[in-house]
Amino acid sequence: MPKAYVYTRHGGPEAEALIDLDRPRPGPGELLVAVRAAGVNPVDWKLRQGFRRPGEGEPAFPVVFGSEAAGVVEEAGPGVTGFAVGDEVFGGTAGGGYAEYVLLTADVTAHKPAAVSFRDAATLPVAAATAYDGVRQLGLPGGSTLLVTGAGGGVGSAAVQIARAFGLRVVGVASEGKKDFVESLGAVHVASGPELAQRVRAAAPDGIDGVYDLVGGPVLAEAAEPLKDRSKLVTAGSPPAAAAALGGAAVQRARTGAVLQAVADLVVRGALKPHVTRAFPLAEAGQALRAVEAGHTLGKIVIEVAA
Repeated sequence: MPKAYVYTRHGGPEAEALIDLDRPRPGPGELLVAVRAAGVNPVDWKLRQGFRRPGEGEPAFPVVFGSEAAGVVEEAGPGVTGFAVGDEVFGGTAGGGYAEYVLLTADVTAHKPAAVSFRDAATLPVAAATAYDGVRQLGLPGGSTLLVTGAGGGVGSAAVQIARAFGLRVVGVASEGKKDFVESLGAVHVASGPELAQRVRAAAPDGIDGVYDLVGGPVLAEAAEPLKDRSKLVTAGSPPAAAAALGGAAVQRARTGAVLQAVADLVVRGALKPHVTRAFPLAEAGQALRAVEAGHTLGKIVIEVAA
């Protein structure tokens, strides 16, 4: 039977297990995909702990980890058009990605360009697409200065590169240990920590035209201080109410195949590098989660599944 990495109840790592599961069957609007790689994101362990997305009820255990995957189409469900058996694809999962087989929602799936590896493609549906949506939402004209908090992480590093591709100057907030990485992306590095606003003003004496926050909490409030227009603040790191209190908004996710195709095109052009820094086999999915759950991850971590 196919293998999958799951959590059997809400809790900590003790709730995780690698188990045998029946091969899923695609329903209307779904694709059955043989997984080649799956992205690992902070939301994965947060869901294990009991976090629920808006509108979600109690899950039916066991729950397969993962929100994004890349692989090869095995079967198309009723009503699916534009995809055929054997197509190489990547997209948002309908049933978890840490598995040998996964269901992808066809509307949030795109064809993988031949020039993009499965490993890189698996990182695009969550991190890169979230970055793309936030930068587009801000709508800053070329030459503007964008402040990105959490610039050394998966979403942050993608946001820096996408903003640069859109002609923006970027100030990236990250730990001192990520300085070289952030600067390699084309951003001006500002160290995270107390008195952040003061350091941002020194790095951008002409002011900040937009903020894309990926950290939240006190960092969000400090990042907003040097911002010229508070309506140009978007966060993926705090609840909508926290952003609204400062005059900004939460990122509005498009979740479409068109966005996935757009970020894949940026990868093909060389304007966006996923920066996968570590890859783990499915049997070591728990170690991949621990690396992300510990925080301070550089770039992206993926799980690779043998063909």
